[in-house]
Amino acid sequence: MYSRRLFLSAALGLCTLALSTTVSRAADEGFTPLFDGKSFAGWKADTTKGYEVKDGVLICTPQGKHLISEKAYGDFHLKFDFKLSQGANNGMGIRCDLPKDGKAPAPHLNGMEIQLIDANVPKHEKIKEWQHHGSIYGVLPAKHEGMKPIGEWNTQEIVAQGTKIKVILNGVTIVDADLSKLKPIDGHEHPGMLNASGHLIICGHNDHVEFRNLAIKNL
Repeated sequence: MYSRRLFLSAALGLCTLALSTTVSRAADEGFTPLFDGKSFAGWKADTTKGYEVKDGVLICTPQGKHLISEKAYGDFHLKFDFKLSQGANNGMGIRCDLPKDGKAPAPHLNGMEIQLIDANVPKHEKIKEWQHHGSIYGVLPAKHEGMKPIGEWNTQEIVAQGTKIKVILNGVTIVDADLSKLKPIDGHEHPGMLNASGHLIICGHNDHVEFRNLAIKNL
């Protein structure tokens, strides 16, 4: 019994050390953590249903919908780790307006949605190019490069400065675009595409997706 307690105590200590090290590293690089590894601080409380926090990981369960940041951001460098389950679909909404009528936002229309998806399954075999991972949903397809195998952690960065948007997956630039020179290709109006600022939204789409080390730096 004593050995078990000692082991659990040591494991908890290592987990706490890892979290504090991650937060410290982000601060040293000029980034502000968006997730403290233990709570939903910084995210709108009424949008946390279907999300869990466990062992320093933010989990979007199949019941999770849109998790919305409390703050709005304009020009920024966002980085985060994510891990997809097989066939999972999610997204990272950026510069998103929130409807004044209280309805749920549509991130790809109220701002932009950077797609997060494992497209290598039969149910996704007919998706459009602009629905693949890293794409600006409905606007611009991303390169099909950089993704690690399912079950492994990926690191993604999104750099938004003025009308310039860059998406970097595991060190590989898969989107590098000027929004002022683009038109949506999905046949819909995207009124939020040129927003100067807005909220971040983790876009739950009925699949299990995990996140950690979310941090942002204003530019």
